[in-house]
Amino acid sequence: MKKWIIGILSGVVLIVGAAAYYFASQEETMTAEEMETTRQSAEQNVTEEVEQFEKEKKNPFGDEKAGGDLTDSDYQQYIHAMSHQKVKADKKWTNYVIHPERIDWLLQHTASSELQHGDTYKEILTRWKNDDYSHAVSDHNTIWNLQNGNVGKATGLLTEQEEVQYIEKHQ
Repeated sequence: MKKWIIGILSGVVLIVGAAAYYFASQEETMTAEEMETTRQSAEQNVTEEVEQFEKEKKNPFGDEKAGGDLTDSDYQQYIHAMSHQKVKADKKWTNYVIHPERIDWLLQHTASSELQHGDTYKEILTRWKNDDYSHAVSDHNTIWNLQNGNVGKATGLLTEQEEVQYIEKHQ
């Protein structure tokens, strides 16, 4: 009788293990084409938002603040929220999709605003304007430190697939 019960239990364990392996291996991965389509869709959505914001006399982030009125806190919030698209962190509370119009708008106003950390913002945004996100972790953490962050420090770059999934989730 014991051998019979052990045999049944072994069979159940094998079936459950095989099912778990099958479902784990079926995790959906996006093709390069699907990732590019998602990126283009997100960029198009932001472009449409920006066009609507301009009609409503708002900035590319949807706020009514004029570029010359931006404070260090505003720059930190915008850059920090955009950096979330690129980095791994335990906690992320805000999000703005990175978009060339947002970067250009912020860069345009770094010179016209009296900013304590203007050079830092300009350095980060200039890299991003040139599609260089290789320092995104340190960019995020630099801003995070300026904001006296204590939760959500960036620990690495997202993979391309993780970034696309993040954009899909937060756009």
